[in-house]
Amino acid sequence: SQQSFNDIQKKVNDLWKNLLYPVIPGNETDGMVYATCEMKPSSKIDADKPQVTGQVLFRQHYSYGRSEAIFYLDGFPMDNNQSGRAIHIHELGDLSNGCDSTGGHYNPFRVNHPRHPGDFGNFFPKEGKIRKYKPNLFATMFGPYSIMGRSIVVHEQEDDMGKGNNKASLENGNAGKRLACCVIGICNKNLWEEKLSEATDKKKR
Repeated sequence: SQQSFNDIQKKVNDLWKNLLYPVIPGNETDGMVYATCEMKPSSKIDADKPQVTGQVLFRQHYSYGRSEAIFYLDGFPMDNNQSGRAIHIHELGDLSNGCDSTGGHYNPFRVNHPRHPGDFGNFFPKEGKIRKYKPNLFATMFGPYSIMGRSIVVHEQEDDMGKGNNKASLENGNAGKRLACCVIGICNKNLWEEKLSEATDKKKR
């Protein structure tokens, strides 16, 4: 009958959805999934380098929405004339050897930098802080190309955006040493709501 056919179709669709999008939102989040990455200085950097802490937060509407991020980081020099800092998603969520064990850029489509899902570009700290909201990201929290469980790395130098005329430029933008890193994991919406107003306040940037 038509009813039993519809029931089977719904079950098949649910099965596919669970296979393709293993991260399911809680009932209280209106279809939004939230994630956080708790930034810590790399155990491999010298003590005189910036000791970067804070969070990178994500949210995305399940299961086809574009992801958004809040970059809420502290510990940079207080000088406002410093160059930009590159921030990227790296392949592995492995911090066993500081930020050096996070692998290269997460590059599932095997393309040159800066077209990786986690090539977020350059950030310019003000008064030692980065407060930045970025919408419409290429990175996704769902499906076979999910960023969940991978890492985010803050680099010492500016990203040359693939224009450095050498191999490293097309791999990582010649962004230099890894100052700090973290692993991306699911969280509730409270952190996002707490940090959003400061990250979107133009007066503070």
